Amino acid sequence: MAIAFKEWALVCEALGSGKQSLLLRKGGIEEKGQGFGFEHNEFYLFPTWYHAQIEKVRSSDCVLPEQSEHSVVVSYTATVEWSGRVNDLKLVRRLADLHVLHESVIEERFAYDTGQVDASPLGIHVAFVRIYRLEPTVLLPMEQRFGGCRSWIELPEITPGAMVSVLSDEENERRRICFSRALGVSF
Repeated sequence: MAIAFKEWALVCEALGSGKQSLLLRKGGIEEKGQGFGFEHNEFYLFPTWYHAQIEKVRSSDCVLPEQSEHSVVVSYTATVEWSGRVNDLKLVRRLADLHVLHESVIEERFAYDTGQVDASPLGIHVAFVRIYRLEPTVLLPMEQRFGGCRSWIELPEITPGAMVSVLSDEENERRRICFSRALGVSF
């Protein structure tokens, strides 16, 4: 089976167009008990169609891709270059140039109650990712098992064609340095 990360279709497109280099996650409702984590270093991006996502992004040129109730197009893969939980909202705000989400979405995710007794309820999981476009894209039939409020799903085995980085090595490195300086972390 292939692993996929469920993300808003708009965010998948922002990642795939090079407008975004981060995944910012509180976790899915179904993960509340066990908690969320970036448990995979490589995965496909599985677009989801949360109806109000267009109002939750800052970029005015974002276009919500069409949704089919019978199939889903998988267009991108991601490689995690750094991940961790950030518990300081000021640090997360420094990452605004690396994502398209409204600050209110970040604040909502940051303050989300994880339900974990031993974890602070304030914080957000952040991953700096490198995105690759699949050529050709993969069309999968929509299955009931892909639903639910969870971050990770298993897809049928995919044999991808070419995987083309959406950013040049130089641009990825420039963003990596910005990310590293903003959070005070090293890769």
